[in-house]
Formats: sequence, C-alpha cells, structure tokens
Amino acid sequence: MQKTGILAIILSLMMAIGFSGCVDNTADSSNEVAKTVEIVDMVGRTVEVPADIQRIVCSGPGCLRLVTYLQAQDKVVGVESIEQADTSGIPYQLANVEFFQSLPMTGAGGGKEIGVGPYPEQVISAAPEVIFITYMEADRANDLQTQYGIPVVVLTYGDVNSFHDENFVACLNLLGTLFQKEERAQEVIDFFADAENDLLTRTENIADENKPSVYIGGLCNKGSHGIDSTSSNYAPFAALNANNIASVLGVEKSVFISKEQLLEWNPDIIFIDTGSYELIKEDYDKNSEYYESLGAFENGNVYTQFPYNYYTTNYGTALADAYYIGKTVYPEQFADINVEEKADEIYEFLVGEAVYDKMAEGYCGFEKLDFSN
Repeated sequence: MQKTGILAIILSLMMAIGFSGCVDNTADSSNEVAKTVEIVDMVGRTVEVPADIQRIVCSGPGCLRLVTYLQAQDKVVGVESIEQADTSGIPYQLANVEFFQSLPMTGAGGGKEIGVGPYPEQVISAAPEVIFITYMEADRANDLQTQYGIPVVVLTYGDVNSFHDENFVACLNLLGTLFQKEERAQEVIDFFADAENDLLTRTENIADENKPSVYIGGLCNKGSHGIDSTSSNYAPFAALNANNIASVLGVEKSVFISKEQLLEWNPDIIFIDTGSYELIKEDYDKNSEYYESLGAFENGNVYTQFPYNYYTTNYGTALADAYYIGKTVYPEQFADINVEEKADEIYEFLVGEAVYDKMAEGYCGFEKLDFSN
C-alpha cells in the first residue's frame, strides 16, 4: 500500500475518534463514546477536546515549558527536534532531556518554525489527542486542525513584565483545567506570586538615595546581543524596586542604546546576560578602553545573569536572576539567601530537578565577571 494511503487511513480513523463524540457522560464500556468538552483557547477559538487528555504534542516556543510546569510532560508523545538537541540554558529540557530524546520527533521547532506547526506525517504517526501550539494565529490553527483532524489548542506566551503576567497565568489555568490539574496550576501561580511578594517586601523600604543604579547588558532576545541590548522594564529589576538606569527610556520591551548613552549613564552596577557573554568578551578584547571607562568595569561591579529569554521566557530563571540581583545590590536585605540554593529550589519546584549546576556549566553561574582575564 502506498505511504499516502496509509496516512489517509490513519487520518480518517483519528478524525472519527477525535470528533465522534458528542458530549456523552453516560457512555458505558460496551459502546464507549469518547467524552469531550469545549474550551476557549488563548486566541478565542472554541475547541472540542477529549475530557481526559492522555496524549499530546507540543509545538512552538515555551509550549513544552508550560506543560512541564504543570507536571504533565508524561502525556507528551512527540517533541520538536530543538527540544532534543539544544538543551543548554533551558531548565525544563535539562531536567527531562533523556525522556524528550526518547520520543518521536514531530517538528523542527526554533524561530524559523514559529507559526508553521508540526510536521503532518510525524504528528499523525505519534497519534496525539490534542496539539498544543504557541505563537500561532487563529486562522492558521483552524487550518491545521482541519488538516490533521486533531484538536489544536493555541497558548499565548506573554513577555515577562511581571511574575503574574496575565497571559502566563491564563495559560496555566487553561492547562490545569484541560489536564485536570487545577491544584498544580494554582500552586505554580501562587509560587510566583509569593516569590514576587518576598522580593518586594525585602526592598520596598530602601530609600531611593540608597539604591545604586543598575543596568542589564547583552540582553538576549531572539539571539545574543552586545552590551547595548537592554530593557527599561527588566522584570527582575522591577520585582526588586531596583534603580534601573534605562527606565527613563519608557519602553516595555528590549531595546538597543548607543554605547555613548551607556557611557553617559555610567551605572554603578552592570549585569551581563551570559547568553551574550562571548559577544561582549570579543568586543571587550577589541575595545577594552571603552569598557574600562565605565565605572562598573573599573570598580569590579560587573555580574552575571542567566539568560531567561531562551525559546521564549524561562520564568523560573528570571526569578532566580532576581534573587541574585537582590543578593548583589542589597546584600543586607538578602543576607539569609544562598542564591545557588534558591535557584535549585525554584528549578526543583518548576521542572522537577535542581539544575543550577547544569545551567552554570554553560553560563558561568552567579558570579562577578572580570573581562580582562
């Protein structure tokens, strides 16, 4: 039989299974009809899905991360190749790499595949009951659902402007409902809310005149960048009431400034997103005079940050970064915090494994940087 014929038969069977079902809460085992429910996904589409979802495929940046936070990765029956190959810097991958590598590949993933969706033949072969996708418009999701004959649920992944981002919270609640893990979803939401409150409480009474100016440089966003990549609303700074010297720019997302602007600002402390370390080190080696004219470099006040914009926002890493900044900028208020232990506490709760050491292998760990060495 031709390959296309086999796929057509599988597709027909899956369509029959996936949509035969009208909602039937009284079905018995002798004439079982799949129970389904209707939900509204994050782009406003009404989607009919199995009431008891057991097999899923995740597609797009951050999708598998959200599922892992809900402790539902055991339902995944296929992953993008990017989830199997490039695991450095992404905590949920580091914690589950062997499992992910054991699963069939259902797409390439990565920036070039955003909005495309998984590969038809591989998805049909993996036989998921639901496909979860991030960064996809409603019309495209409808087309894929028709093509695959499998419900497609779109998740929306917000930028981390706070640890209670409404899209992030809404996604967790939606997944909690779909996986019947409402309690876990609330635990994750509360975990971030409690941590954010802890950070604010520790710093809210520090007078502005006692706050050193801080700057994040080399901020990763769809790749590595130079020291001129920063943010006027860097979430870890905001959570700490820190004096972000770039806040005067008043833009929500990452932004590039001129090196002259940074020299003019001359912040007391500079944090470097170590996802961009190699680029900045290369630039330092070419122009060390410029860097050493910055007070933070001259005085040894340059510190690391783990990259949290890696296959979209790693909320756990952003939170770990915030505690390291707090420990560095306000040592008295964070005297009781061991930043490595705090990072592991965060990772273990969110992804099931304390992966700080694995993160540090690729990204320097939380430490002071000396580019002159």
